[in-house]
Amino acid sequence: MQIKKTSLKGLLIVKQKNNSDNRGNLRETFNDKILKRKFVFDYCTTSKKDVLRGFHFQTKFKQSKYVNVVKGKILDVVIDLRKKSKTFGKVYKIILSKKNAISLYIPAGFAHAYYSFDKENIIYYKLDNYYSPKNEHGIRYDDKDLKIKWPKKRLIVSKKDKNLLSFQEFKKKFKSL
Repeated sequence: MQIKKTSLKGLLIVKQKNNSDNRGNLRETFNDKILKRKFVFDYCTTSKKDVLRGFHFQTKFKQSKYVNVVKGKILDVVIDLRKKSKTFGKVYKIILSKKNAISLYIPAGFAHAYYSFDKENIIYYKLDNYYSPKNEHGIRYDDKDLKIKWPKKRLIVSKKDKNLLSFQEFKKKFKSL
């Protein structure tokens, strides 16, 4: 495993190695000696082709996330919402897939979303704080101020995600995380 810094402080790319043979694939997805973080729980999501999830964050009990794709391919996108961050409001995008064996460590204070490219996408998360539904909020995926180009125009988005705050509404309501 190799760690690479990004243009957003604390946001890390983790390059893993796929060990493949005629039986299949073996990949070390986490090693606490390399990515020195303490996680308290894991969860796994599956998403169909053209599904977009996010942008999600928690205002209290903020969460750092470590995102791995064990099947399929996603466009992973984050927004820096950290108080006094030099990159506040900046967006970072990266392709994560089973094939490229790249994972993303997302520090607390970021909003997170992803778009699913393949018929079946399995995304495995590690988190450093528990899910708190009453503190979960989000920003609209199609916010015009953020100018994010998604791979397709017709996306499968939940009703909840379609009704999230705009970036301007987020700044008025919360200012930052």
